[in-house]
Amino acid sequence: MSTLLTIPGLGKSSLELLEAVGFLDENSLAQAGLDELVTELEKANSVLKITKRTPRRSDVEKWLEAARDRVGYVVKEDSRSPLIAVNHEGSPEVMALLAKAPLALPLPAKLLVEKDVAVSEIAPAVFLNRVVGDLDVRVADEPYVRPVRPAVSSSVFLGESGPPRRELDVSRVKSIAALEGKAVEKQVTSPPDPGNDRVALIRAPRAETNRGRSPESRFYIRGVLHTHPLQMLMGAFVTLVLLFDLPLAVVSAVLLLLSDQKPENFSWVPKWFLAFPLALPVIGIVFLFLGVAEGKCRICGQRQFVPRACRKNAKAHYIPIIGYIIPTALQMLIFRWFRCIYCGTPVRLKE
Repeated sequence: MSTLLTIPGLGKSSLELLEAVGFLDENSLAQAGLDELVTELEKANSVLKITKRTPRRSDVEKWLEAARDRVGYVVKEDSRSPLIAVNHEGSPEVMALLAKAPLALPLPAKLLVEKDVAVSEIAPAVFLNRVVGDLDVRVADEPYVRPVRPAVSSSVFLGESGPPRRELDVSRVKSIAALEGKAVEKQVTSPPDPGNDRVALIRAPRAETNRGRSPESRFYIRGVLHTHPLQMLMGAFVTLVLLFDLPLAVVSAVLLLLSDQKPENFSWVPKWFLAFPLALPVIGIVFLFLGVAEGKCRICGQRQFVPRACRKNAKAHYIPIIGYIIPTALQMLIFRWFRCIYCGTPVRLKE
């Protein structure tokens, strides 16, 4: 549980709002700035609608002081004067620069291709009347020499290096000679990696799982595979049992109490009604382990069986008056997949 709960004056809704802007513990909160934090809280609450009223500046300041006292964080005093915007258009060096290049015209994509100029090679411009602090201006008469990239052939250049792509099936890549109909020596391919099969199974179900089912049907299982599908199914079942047993336990307890106080009018109440109130704490404990601890989305990690006062996804399962939790639990048990209440991502519970 977050250590932010130990800060005095911090309620549940304010805690959710702080977690929404990225402050999960006292160490991160202690290093935040007061003005920046107040601004972020206002922006987050205007979108998520977590609290009816954004926390006041005085309350946020008390939270920061309490967090800093607990972790021993000391705010460093900055003796420098505050930076202000300087208009550099009156500088002689800048005027000389503007005289050589008074206009900045957008370059069409066709020209970039013809001149073989990469977008990363174009220097970004700055607003000379909005620069804070000093500006390093260099005016030179020498022409700009573009760095030469290593060439593979006369028409092909090596692009910028990036992260390697996964799951590239080399056996399906054909050479130019093969496309021209020439004889090509058969290349020896390495055996398939079993890890790639597991990644493919996480992203999509097996072919036999949806065989004979229409993609428009709810029985068509879709989405990424959950890491704990059995726990999610059990959590959905326990949630429905708890929501069914809770009103029965209250009504049964009232009827049993009336039958004990006024047996002449409520003699018809059977004694086995006592089973509903007795089963309620047992079901509640099981719900804490399966519904609260394990019933989380595969993508965003939000709990699916715990009500939360925030904006829900437009694709979430919803029934008027009943809400989101019961339709989502029924969707899991009947169709073996569901859409997350908060992020809307389809998650399946069957391979």
